[in-house]
Amino acid sequence: MKITLTSSLGNIGKTLAENLIKNGHEVTIISHSLERKAEIENINGKPLIGSLQDTEFLVSAFSGADAVFLMNPPDYSQPDIREYYRQISTNFAKAIEKTRVYRVVLLSSFGAHLNYGTGSILGSHFSEEIIKQVPKINLTILRPTYFYYNLNNYVDMIRYTGQILANYGSTKFPLVSPKDIAEIATQELENNKSEFFKYIASSEHTGQEIATTLGKAIGISDLKWTIVSDEDVKKGMQQSGIPANIASLFTEMYHSLENGRLTENYNNNKPSKMGRESLSDFANEFATLYNK
Repeated sequence: MKITLTSSLGNIGKTLAENLIKNGHEVTIISHSLERKAEIENINGKPLIGSLQDTEFLVSAFSGADAVFLMNPPDYSQPDIREYYRQISTNFAKAIEKTRVYRVVLLSSFGAHLNYGTGSILGSHFSEEIIKQVPKINLTILRPTYFYYNLNNYVDMIRYTGQILANYGSTKFPLVSPKDIAEIATQELENNKSEFFKYIASSEHTGQEIATTLGKAIGISDLKWTIVSDEDVKKGMQQSGIPANIASLFTEMYHSLENGRLTENYNNNKPSKMGRESLSDFANEFATLYNK
């Protein structure tokens, strides 16, 4: 098959590309960075360097493809990340309709079925609604859960406060490894018959279970996960240099995780099988970063 990926070679994109190339597919990989060109060629992919904001570029990239993998790489330099998602998804839709690509796999997010109160995830809601309107396509929407590597944001907090302070985590929530996302995306791109949407998760844990596992890996046996207020979380983000608008989006997103709105639909449509990567597997990577 000829498959086009909009995911460059990031945490998900590189493993996905390597899987597909290994399985004999002709894989075109879009990246905005010329520096990625050689890396893409080194794994026997076809690089296309350009912008997702350029519809004509996307038309060229999708032309002749049997399948496309749509991913909006986050760009928090945008004035409104959610509107940025809407714009890029509109470009995707126009390019798909013009090139008549049939098989489409969209990377979205858990909580994307909700139209308010989810912070930056609202951008994924916009993406789903736009791509669902494209006629005559075979669409699968992938909804991964909380990425393990988001926990890396707590490295400095642990160093300076000796604990993890968050406005979520009092109950179990699902987490996922990029490797497991790439595995499911590989299967979906190779399969013309699938569910309309699919959740992806690797494990489920409370905040304290996460802290205990990470603490063990970094040599802090009594590491605590402490629930604090939304206002404290937002204030802490801003003090660490995160712009106020982005801090507000993250705070709202995590609030919806804590109150259960973000996981309600997931709980009713859980994957039949969890991914391979455990929290303990990730903890080893976390420890490497922490000990640098």
